[in-house]
Amino acid sequence: MRQFVWNVLLVLILADMVSADEALPQPGGASGSRDSRTLITPPTQAAIDAGLAWLASQQHADGSFGSVFAYQQNVAVAGLCGMSFLASGSTPGRGPYGETVSRTMDYVISCAQPNGFLSEPQAEERYHGPMYGHGFATLFLAEAYGMSPREDVDEVLRRAVRLIIDSQNEQGGWRYNPRPEVADISVTVCQVMALRAARNCGISVPKETIDRSVDYIRRSQNNDGGFKYQLLRSAESQFPRSAAALVALYTSGIHEGDVIDRGLQYMIQFRPSGLRGHGSQHFHYGHYYAVQAAWHAGGDYWQGWYPAVRDDLLASQSPRGFWPNTWIGAEYGTAMSLLVLQTPNNLLPIFER
Repeated sequence: MRQFVWNVLLVLILADMVSADEALPQPGGASGSRDSRTLITPPTQAAIDAGLAWLASQQHADGSFGSVFAYQQNVAVAGLCGMSFLASGSTPGRGPYGETVSRTMDYVISCAQPNGFLSEPQAEERYHGPMYGHGFATLFLAEAYGMSPREDVDEVLRRAVRLIIDSQNEQGGWRYNPRPEVADISVTVCQVMALRAARNCGISVPKETIDRSVDYIRRSQNNDGGFKYQLLRSAESQFPRSAAALVALYTSGIHEGDVIDRGLQYMIQFRPSGLRGHGSQHFHYGHYYAVQAAWHAGGDYWQGWYPAVRDDLLASQSPRGFWPNTWIGAEYGTAMSLLVLQTPNNLLPIFER
């Protein structure tokens, strides 16, 4: 009888230990995948499904996206739209949006120039900064290629990566055009993310290139923990570029230290609250990077940030399923919002630690 009582007590103790273990934060960028997936509530999934369906309906016959004139057929918008479908679980040719992803790849590939530059026709005439387009388009191709290699992507992707490497300036950064002249933090982060994605799918990137870009980003940090726009001039910190800088550091292998701690303390001031900042030009850009930074930081940063931005995005979605963006267009706003909301899926390699 005494042995039976002890056995029962032992079972109860072990059960309590298991429950306690399940409640603890798990490794991998956030509390474990089980906990993080629960953050995608049924209303959130419904919003995601509506957004994906609307976005797919906006794809042009040539595979591109975009309704605002300056960004029609923009390769960055196409790449971000393609990534939002990848984040849902579809891959090139497979899944509910597999054909949508394949057509997006076809379009981006069609924009490849002989020197490796990914840019739609008349890009420089429509808007400044075609290197943004190249970076996001390269990131998309690398993510898609890593999930389902296509022979026609390999050479295009390698030339796109080589162009990034060759256009890095002496400070370690990049600017609006593929020339090693001046640099800024925003374009630099875009190229760093593309290079990381390329490395993930097996394309060689010189360590020196990454080390120089990390040094550039580190030197761009202000005393308040945020990041300035360019090294050559004094500039106040701003939330969008500071969130972007943090993500670039994380994806380059910098997971701790003073630069990360101060950057997170600066960023946490801008945690979403009551649709604050939705009218700003860089709202979607900032939160695309901020949710990734919170994901990498894990713990309270992640558990506090994702529900806050999730609830804001659910409140701002159009009844038709899209998220408006006055400057670049609803296709861009919707793609960015979908990427934010689907972060807990952990399906994009670039989001992994």
